[in-house]
Amino acid sequence: MIMNKEIIKVLSSLGIKGKQLGCSTGEKWMGSGSLIKTNSPVNGDSLFEVASTSIDDYEMTIESAENAFQIFRKIPAPKRGELVRQFGDALRNQKENLGKLVSYEMGKSYQEGLGEVQEMIDICEFAVGLSRQLHGLTMHSERPLHRMYEQYHPIGIVGIISAFNFPVAVWSWNIALALVCGDVCIWKPSEKTPLCSIACQNIIEKVLKKNKMPEGISCLINGDASVGKWMSEDKRIPLISATGSTNMGRKVSEAVGKRLGKTLLELGGNNAIIITPDANIKMTIIGAVFGAVGTCGQRCTSTRRLIIHEDVYSDVLASLKKAYKQLKIGNPLNTENHIGPLIDKESVNQYLSAINKADKEGANWIIKGKSLSGKGYESGCYVSPSIAEIDADASIVQTETFAPLLYVIKYSGDVENAIDIQNNVSQGLSSAIMTQNLQEAETFLSHWGSDCGIANVNIGTSGAEIGGAFGGEKDTGGGRESGSDAWKIYMRRQTNTINYSSELPLAQGIKFDL
Repeated sequence: MIMNKEIIKVLSSLGIKGKQLGCSTGEKWMGSGSLIKTNSPVNGDSLFEVASTSIDDYEMTIESAENAFQIFRKIPAPKRGELVRQFGDALRNQKENLGKLVSYEMGKSYQEGLGEVQEMIDICEFAVGLSRQLHGLTMHSERPLHRMYEQYHPIGIVGIISAFNFPVAVWSWNIALALVCGDVCIWKPSEKTPLCSIACQNIIEKVLKKNKMPEGISCLINGDASVGKWMSEDKRIPLISATGSTNMGRKVSEAVGKRLGKTLLELGGNNAIIITPDANIKMTIIGAVFGAVGTCGQRCTSTRRLIIHEDVYSDVLASLKKAYKQLKIGNPLNTENHIGPLIDKESVNQYLSAINKADKEGANWIIKGKSLSGKGYESGCYVSPSIAEIDADASIVQTETFAPLLYVIKYSGDVENAIDIQNNVSQGLSSAIMTQNLQEAETFLSHWGSDCGIANVNIGTSGAEIGGAFGGEKDTGGGRESGSDAWKIYMRRQTNTINYSSELPLAQGIKFDL
């Protein structure tokens, strides 16, 4: 177990000492706004106070980013990729320390904290390769001696709004791609995890300074929802990438849309695993349990629903109960524990309220969770997980509870019945089917199958590889981050036509002779 003095040592190694300024122009640290006071959900310890961003600080940050963009966009993309490569190396050197900070400030297990930093390293590797592949297309013109092609240019300032549950990885998905595209970034992290953002800014600033890059390529603006509002309404930020609740995303989308800006939204999930009679039960239980209780159920890809065929329903429930009895809850820095705390006491109250609502809607509790107290649980943020049998149409099932609350739903008939149940929620992020039946798997992946942005076969809903685009449909927002061609959102698209003849023929055969 990591003791407080060891955490202080970790923080110091990441450049965090005493009272912190939460706003950085890329070189100058400021913070004339109100103080952000946070407590670790691990043990309730008071963390360093962070001075947040005022409107004056914000304006200085925007100016710094605008000035940096004028220079940075002219640097060749492979050179920008080299900066990202060095950033990835810097993350490797700080992987253990940053992983511990993620675990201590957010509450996820140390293993998951390390995994989150590894995601940062992986997206840097992806972006480095991408820096030599920012390709367009060449097309044939209908006019003689003309050439047509399309290309992509940097968009400008990318505003990043991230959530507490992945306090470092989501920022890295955005900034790694944005930098190789020639953009500059301004990051507003969750006010629940400000120290993680300061640590990341310290790491990338060193890389940029070492390479004598202009101030403002990477900026940080800690603060509350008002800071996100400033960004969303600011015409100087052409793209806002926002990760968080559907409610937050609607507000961002409305504000950005009003000024005809662009958004990349990755919002809530209400993810299900379909379990058919042909499922491998052992694989199913591993995927379901990790999906439901990993990060204490605080992932947008967490498993919220199990849709189980009646023929295997009893067997799955028996195995699930057996697995849950083996779970250990406690300090996430102790690698023997499987489940750490929720982010704060407010989240505990929301979890307990959801349990009460499920009670009123006829839930039959397989395991009924509760708030934990006593030795090891002094922070008041620890809960035990829940499993409830409930009707698929219950209103509580239609919402996302950011906690380890799992609903089990029985289905009969063929797999299309299960798919209908899965799709009958407003969110559309991640989904999975457990089956050894090829026909069932392909039906699930067909255009009349899962309506989610992510659809997996024989793996759970939680987690995703860097190489694939990450995001979902419906109330999840429709955005895509990370791999594949997600880089295109960070650029503006341009079609070019070149006439290398001595005449000017018009399109569609129009005559206009002078």
